[in-house]
This record gives sequence, C-alpha cells and structure tokens, in this order.
Amino acid sequence: MTSATQPEPLWAPGPDRIAAARITAFQAWAATRFGAPAEGGYPALHRWSVDELDTFWQAVAEWFDVRFTTPYEAVLADRSMPGAQWFTGATLNYAEHALRAAEDPARAADPALLYVDETHEPVPVTWAELRRQVGSLAAELRALGVRPGDRISGYLPNIPEAAVALLATAAVGGVWTSCAPDFGARSVLDRFQQVEPVVLFTVDGYRYGGKEHDRRDTVAELRADLPSLRAVVHIPLLGTPAPAGALEWSALTSGDTEPVFEAVPFDHPLWVLYSSGTTGLPKAIVQSQGGILLEHLKQLGLHCDLGPEDRFFWYTSTGWMMWNFLVSGLLTGTTVVLYDGSPGYPDTGAQWRIAERTGATLYGTSAAYVMACRKAEVHPARDFDLSAVKCVATTGSPLPPDGFRWLHDEVAEDLWIASVSGGTDVCSCFAGAVPTLPVHIGELQAACLGTDLQSWDPSGKPAIGEVGELVVTNPMPSMPIHFWNDPDGSRYRDSYFEMFPGVWRHGDWITITDHGSVIIHGRSDSTLNRQGVRMGSADIYEAVERLPEIKESLVIGLEEPNGGYWMPLFVHLAPGAALDDDLRARIKATIREELSPRHVPDEIIEVPAIPHTLTGKRIEVPVKRLLQGAPLAKAVNPGSVDNIDLLHFYEELARTRG
Repeated sequence: MTSATQPEPLWAPGPDRIAAARITAFQAWAATRFGAPAEGGYPALHRWSVDELDTFWQAVAEWFDVRFTTPYEAVLADRSMPGAQWFTGATLNYAEHALRAAEDPARAADPALLYVDETHEPVPVTWAELRRQVGSLAAELRALGVRPGDRISGYLPNIPEAAVALLATAAVGGVWTSCAPDFGARSVLDRFQQVEPVVLFTVDGYRYGGKEHDRRDTVAELRADLPSLRAVVHIPLLGTPAPAGALEWSALTSGDTEPVFEAVPFDHPLWVLYSSGTTGLPKAIVQSQGGILLEHLKQLGLHCDLGPEDRFFWYTSTGWMMWNFLVSGLLTGTTVVLYDGSPGYPDTGAQWRIAERTGATLYGTSAAYVMACRKAEVHPARDFDLSAVKCVATTGSPLPPDGFRWLHDEVAEDLWIASVSGGTDVCSCFAGAVPTLPVHIGELQAACLGTDLQSWDPSGKPAIGEVGELVVTNPMPSMPIHFWNDPDGSRYRDSYFEMFPGVWRHGDWITITDHGSVIIHGRSDSTLNRQGVRMGSADIYEAVERLPEIKESLVIGLEEPNGGYWMPLFVHLAPGAALDDDLRARIKATIREELSPRHVPDEIIEVPAIPHTLTGKRIEVPVKRLLQGAPLAKAVNPGSVDNIDLLHFYEELARTRG
C-alpha cells in the first residue's frame, strides 16, 4: 500500500506555469461553456471528463475548432466497447487540420518540420512548402487511381518524405501504413500483405551508426510479394537511380497544387498500426481519422501543452506508434523535429545535442536511453544548451526512480518530467503528462482526460494502492475501429475484452496511488518491449527455428528493477546439435538479418525442452513470472501444463540470477 500522506514531489509547477498552461485555460472555458468544475484543478477536471464523457469530447472539438465538413448528429451514439459510435454523421479530414497553420500568411515561412540526420544539422521544411508538397502528391495519388479506403504503404525512415506521404494519403482518404527500413522483408510482408497496399513508398537505403545500409534487394522482394501494388515510389536517400518501373519522388512532389481534402466520415480509417505479433501474425490495428484527430488534439494540445511557439522532438522510427503521434504535433501548429539515425551516434549524448540544435521545448525519448545516459555519465546541462527544454518525456518502458533523479539533477531542477504510458492499440496515452500537477519519483502524473483508467483485481474490483490490471472502463475515440481481416470482430474482442467483457484490459500491471498518480510495473502478458519498441516473440521463433539445429525456442523479455531489460532466448536443440560459439553466432546473425538488431537476444540458453499448454501453445507468461521470482504455484496453473517438471529449470535460473 502507498502511504496515506502524500510524499514530497520531485518537482511541482509554479503558479505562473500553472496559469500559463493551456489546460488551465481550457478548464476555465469549459466551466463557463459546458459546466465543468472551475475549482479543484486537474483532479476535478478529470472526474468531470469521465463522468460527462459526451460533453467533454464536445468541448475538445469546440476548443480546438475542429472543422466538420458535415456536422455531427450525436457525440457518442453508442458507448459500448468495442463498437462505440463517435460523432455520428460528421465528415472531416485529418490532413486539413495538420496543415491548418500553413493558411496563416504570418506562419507560411516558419518551419513545420526540422529534419535532422546523423550530421545533426537541422534542415527546415516550411509550412508553405509542406502544404505544397502534400497538395502535389495528393493530386498524383488521385491520378494513379487511389480512392478513399485504398491502402498506401511506406518502407521509410523518419524523414520529411514519410510525413508528406502520410498527409497526402490522409488528404485523399487513403489508409496509411508504414514500417521502418531496419525491418527485414519477412517482417514487412507479415504486415503489408494483410492490408494489400496499392502504392509503396520506399527508400534505397538508410544511414545508421555512421554506416549506409542498402535496402534495394529488400525493396525488390517486397515488390515481388505484394501483388496488390499499382505503383512504387522511389526516394533516393542514398542517391541511387529509381529501379525499373518505379516512379521518382521528385516528379510526384514538384507541382504547385492546392491540396484537396476528401471529406470522410469521422470513423473512416486513417492508418493501420501493428501489434507485436506475439501469437501469430501481427494484429493490423485500424484507427479512424476523427478519433485520432480528437485524441491527439487533446493529448498534444492539453497534456503536452504544445502550441505554435513549441518545437516537438521525440526519438522514434516509422515502425512505432510514437512516429504517428509525433507527426500529429502539426495539429497544434507546432514545429515537429524528425530525427533519422542512431539514438547514440556518434556518442551517447547524441539526442541531447539534437534537442539543443533544434531548440526543442518538449523532448521525448525512451526510458532505456535515459538510463544509458546515466550509466555513461553523460552531463546534458553541462555540455549542451537545453534552456529551451520545458519537458522531457519518456515512454517505451517505465522510467525507474534513478532515471527521474538523474534527469532532475543533470538536465534541470525546474524540469517537468513526463513519464507516459499508452499503447499502439490506441496510439495515445492512458496516463502521463499533466503540466499543472507535481511529479513524484517513479510515478506517472495522472490518468489522462476522458480516460477512466482503473486498476482491477482478477475479480474485476478496482483497487487503490495495490497492483492490478490496467483497465479502461469507457471508450476513447482512438480505440481501434476494427482489426484488418477480422470480419466478425472476434480477434479484436479476444485481444482486449476477453478478461472483463465490455471493459478494455490492456495487459499492463499498474498501481493507482492514493494521490492519483500511476505506477507501471511492466507487462502482464508476454509482449516483448525493448528500447521502447514492442516486438513479437513469434517473429523470433520463425527466424530461429529455420536453423536445423534448433528444435524449438522460447524468448522472454524481463523488466529489471534497475531500469534494464533482459531478453534471453531459450533453445531446445535437435539431436546431435551443440550450442557452441558458432551456433550462437549464426542464431544472432539470422535474427539480425531477418528481423532487426533489436530482436537479437541478450543471452542464448540451452534447455532440455520447451514447456507448453495442453493445447500446444508455448508457455511465455508463466516463464516470465518465474524469472521475476514468483513461486511456481502462483506463476501457473499446474493442470494447464504438458510437463510441469520443465518449469523447475526457470525457477532455478531465477534463484541463481537473483
């Protein structure tokens, strides 16, 4: 249990900062316009936002002046989960809102994007130029026959062309989907083949860690195995000519065409994101134009306190939902910083140098990077001018207490530290940044507005001060409208609503404290989450078990108390095989080449056999719990295991590691 007396915060916003926060102005306006509580600060506003859900989201739409081409008939016609019906009857366009700042002549020459590669020299793309390129590309997509609902895919790094392609896709009512170019062909095809894209944007390669990585062979494989493609667009990042049959990016974006924004229904698909693929193919998660627009306006404009004067930098790749979230910074008129390169090149302090050179006001990174800086004895405030940085945000995994202290000591004492937690599934945060609340070490500030976040015990009872399942008891606009190729919705329901019907269960262990903050304890399922990127064990099994020496394998990801992450791979060898240095090297090389360097395990450990459920599924969650130190009786139901004796190995391993 947490203490009944609220602990001393690490940081608290001063009166001036609270008064200047956009969420403060929103609360005062909503009190006058919609009857929100004028007093009581954020806790009162949050309570109102979940008790009066329809009114709250109507207020968000009005506060941010959302342009409905066709007005809505009801804010929330059906609030059941899954299947909530938001802003029924309305039409709008996400890209129109993302480019709205370009309509202001005073802002046309301001940077909408700042692009940074490993030279760390920012290159601006103005609002006027961004709007022109999107208009040109949208017209060319229409000329290629792209119609609302068609899927457009990108095999691209975090470069301006990726943002332009996303916005042009949204402008024509297409459905965007992307993978980073460090993904191998199999990983990309497992995703793109599900949605059958008609256009593929590709690079010839990318630069990472001071080296060039040629991806032309992978692109050729993608083209051969995506029969739905009608066009391929070549972006010569490494300067190579377009392959036969491909279109040149420059030819499609050279026009001076005013963008035409397709007015689509509120629940029209905007993009497809992918789950980690822990069991089978990654889930193709579809989110809507209107749902993302409203959710991201709330999250970025109120929780992150972003506006036209800000510069928003988050280290991410196009294969992670944080890239989509980052591009949405344009919705608030904010300058978005796109960094394409290694997080630690040429040295561990690289991201701080980018924050300095771009004048970032909100800088987001992974908890793992913060801990790596601490370990490497990086001194950001000493070595870089970070005077513009108001907030450092972290996600991907919980920021350990030492990470909070290090940021406070080494960046600034008056630093707003926002540890946030959400998911690809909603492309947003359940809990995290609140500019008007104090920051407590090891805690997320609060549940987000409109999000009835609770911690439930196995019987479905909410608990304060105790570890439970993260659940959300009312709908959010950015919850998936469906999964691709899930016609009866069964896979969607099984993913989030099986444990508690009608209530979203996310798969994290959390504690809600008696002062309203949130502590994340890691996954309550077997999802791998390394360096802030969620990965699927199934991808690793598929790669490893192609090797003739490997009979079967099991991979586990373990959040460690010091903020580290241990990812061992357990292998059951074929008869006559030996786990020598050569086999270890081939296993790692296979994973690196077929998947990505992030998928390579920390250790490879031989086991006598892999445990399964009675229906033949590998037992991942119980093994993870055993490695976390849970006793066997609490980690697994013995009656569900094909050979309970196999689990004693992991019990013993936990003891020897502990």
